[in-house]
Amino acid sequence: MESSVFWHVTLTVAGPPVTLAQIHDGLECLSYEHPFMLSGRYAVDHAEVHYWEEAPDVATATDLALSLWPEHRASAGLPRWHVVGLEILERAIYRSRCAEPHRPLVIDGVAPFA
Repeated sequence: MESSVFWHVTLTVAGPPVTLAQIHDGLECLSYEHPFMLSGRYAVDHAEVHYWEEAPDVATATDLALSLWPEHRASAGLPRWHVVGLEILERAIYRSRCAEPHRPLVIDGVAPFA
């Protein structure tokens, strides 16, 4: 049996504009449906979700990440947006980045882009 590794995922989606309330509510719902979600940032036409994924390798983590938005679209009330960006980092690499003084940790929760 393969052992699993934790991967830090940043998933970026974009599409036609929706209301800020709609994307906020959808991301809040997604955070309940996907318990390893760390944060979500959003605007009317794009969003970025940060979360941990457990998978044996980066290929599996990528497949899971690419399916997250479409699988939760109806149940979480997410807009019909498409994935436009994806970054997946092994846990140790992510933590080393966060240790750098000019790279702050991801802010918890769901908030609009500043």
